[in-house]
Amino acid sequence: MKILGIDTSCDETAAAVVANGREVLSNVVASQVEVHQEYGGIVPELASRKHIEAINYIVSRALAEADVTFKDLEAIAVTNRPGLIGALLVGVAAAKSLAYCHNLPLLGINHIEGHIYANFMVYDHLAFPHICLTVSGGHTLLVEVHEGWQYKVLGSTQDDAAGEVYDKVAKYLGLGFPGGKVIDDLAQKGNPTAIKFPRPLRSSGDYQFSFSGIKTSVRYFVEKARRAGVLVEDGQADAMDMSPDKVTIKDIAASFQAAVVDVLVYKSVRAAESTGANAITLTGGVAANSHLRASLKIAAAEIGAEVYYPPMSLCTDNGAMIAGIAYQKYQQGLRDGLSLNAAANGSIVDV
Repeated sequence: MKILGIDTSCDETAAAVVANGREVLSNVVASQVEVHQEYGGIVPELASRKHIEAINYIVSRALAEADVTFKDLEAIAVTNRPGLIGALLVGVAAAKSLAYCHNLPLLGINHIEGHIYANFMVYDHLAFPHICLTVSGGHTLLVEVHEGWQYKVLGSTQDDAAGEVYDKVAKYLGLGFPGGKVIDDLAQKGNPTAIKFPRPLRSSGDYQFSFSGIKTSVRYFVEKARRAGVLVEDGQADAMDMSPDKVTIKDIAASFQAAVVDVLVYKSVRAAESTGANAITLTGGVAANSHLRASLKIAAAEIGAEVYYPPMSLCTDNGAMIAGIAYQKYQQGLRDGLSLNAAANGSIVDV
């Protein structure tokens, strides 16, 4: 059974063809990074316009790379929640039009469910229940995943998502956009104990997250260090004699990342321990972070749990994960009519 999956939830126009929920026949993504770089973040109106420009080409390319036509498809799936509303509407409109023209069933998919499912497309032995940590630019969510793709949300961010904070901190440090990879790379060259940034809600006794305080602490630290003349800007460290009171951009990046990862890992492992789950899955754009992957594996091993994360192509937003979970939903009887609409918000427990 082949399904076309479409995702335009944020700043990537994505389409893919997946067979039987797991076999990825094509997975095409058009990035808008260059468009948004000069603004230091995603501009929703520009994202929507770029989706309009790219959507037909990306769908056609996904079909071509999979060597299929619409006659070979059994259904069309599209992310309709949550995300940037204007961006979502582009994908939903395209999917509805294609479903109508080719007389195919239409399935509206929750974007977070797609991320949660991504690991199942790679690891067929993944046991239920397991704990899933979804971390991206728009979401930070800890979920207990049960058989039949039923979910219990254990905790979520109360303010900024972890990926969003990475982008904002990178902007404060003058590192550009997006910030995830550049901070991860810099952090490997810095001292993670140089600055003690806060770990909000780490000891709260629940599974809620808060990253706004870390972001603010980094900003205040950078402003104060620059005023005091102790901050060594990027590229200056090798050209000057470093005194003990000096701090580098690399140190700030490493210390910031250490704080964020510490909270994410601590709560994920505690959730697995308290629920008795022996598997933790990591997914979303921030799942590509090398320090998060390594730290989670080490901490999980201490309680006898395994950690799974998908390849890079299934970490960031993509259509394959949407088509994958759509296969499961199709088997469960999900069908949506042409009245399907987009929604900026949407809980996975409501599906």
